[in-house]
Amino acid sequence: MGEGAQLARVEAGGRSDASHEDCPAREVLNHVTSRWGVWVLIALRDADLRYYELRRSLQGVSEKMLAQTLRALVHDGLVRREVEPTTPPQVTYGITTFGTEVVESLEELFQRIGRGPGAAAN
Repeated sequence: MGEGAQLARVEAGGRSDASHEDCPAREVLNHVTSRWGVWVLIALRDADLRYYELRRSLQGVSEKMLAQTLRALVHDGLVRREVEPTTPPQVTYGITTFGTEVVESLEELFQRIGRGPGAAAN
């Protein structure tokens, strides 16, 4: 599926309302904000990683949860999956342009949270 597949569905239908249960943006948001989704995106922000490199960098994630998270993020167009035809196949994951935009937004959110509720807004 192409980059930003879920986003393309949202844009095709015009403005979306993530509060509605059938909104495609809601599904993407659920994947990004899942327990491991945000950490996978951050881990892939600076470099492409093979599956086991990614698993090592995310302490505490099970193989099953990492596989499910990656599958959802690839489906949503946030992460790309590349398979090299070797024996055994080497699978590398990287962040897409859409995924990079999401991570940048998350980093802004992290900075706001880090300033705390008493900090003056700029």
